Amino acid sequence: MTDGPGTAGPRASAGASGAAAAPAVEAAAPSAVEAVAPPAAVVRGSVGLLGGTFDPVHHGHLAIADDARESLGLERVLWIPAASPPHKPGRPVTPAADRLAMLELALAGNAAFEACDLELRRGGLSYTVDTLGELRSGGIVDPWFILSAEALAGFPAWREPERVLDLARLAVVPRGGFATLDRRWVEDRYPGRGSRVTFLPGPLLPISGSVVRRRAAAGRSVRYLVPDPVAAYIADHRLYQSAASRIDAT
Repeated sequence: MTDGPGTAGPRASAGASGAAAAPAVEAAAPSAVEAVAPPAAVVRGSVGLLGGTFDPVHHGHLAIADDARESLGLERVLWIPAASPPHKPGRPVTPAADRLAMLELALAGNAAFEACDLELRRGGLSYTVDTLGELRSGGIVDPWFILSAEALAGFPAWREPERVLDLARLAVVPRGGFATLDRRWVEDRYPGRGSRVTFLPGPLLPISGSVVRRRAAAGRSVRYLVPDPVAAYIADHRLYQSAASRIDAT
């Protein structure tokens, strides 16, 4: 589920639905002195979606997902690793079985987080609109799709962006080094759809998959960048040893 730079335990279960909208949360990235809002009340049946290659999953992903869960009152968050991300043509990606195994290790112990292998089973290029359509057929209606400000900037180039906005609400989290967009930006491109997009303050953890891969390739520790079980899996399976695995910045 990675049309643009951005974004799924047990498999996703059919029959869940996104219920009434959670309280609106509209904010730019907070300064260090701003108060932190308490968590929103959990909206029964509400679902968040976080897609990406997760190569590997790291603490930045986990912090973003948990902040969105609390800010929007999500009952659960599905993590959906992409089979083949269309925005990364030609970039080698770690085998799906390894990426899914690391994801399940990272999510273990959090009852609100679930890994979903829908895109891995489908194979081919992973387009968000296709995944949202499949999830809707399975009973997940109007979920929150969590993405970065960087991904939102590239959203117009996604496959059927208007349809994506029909199928899901967007929860946008900041990313360091990228401009903070707003609802006016959305309305200018998709008139009448601004209410489908919410901007979260989100934690800004300067961690990227490429940093983890380069450190692992150099024999350096990746502890504190990824959960300990993920670090152990990387070491045990000797992942990211080739030069090709060190490139990219997600």
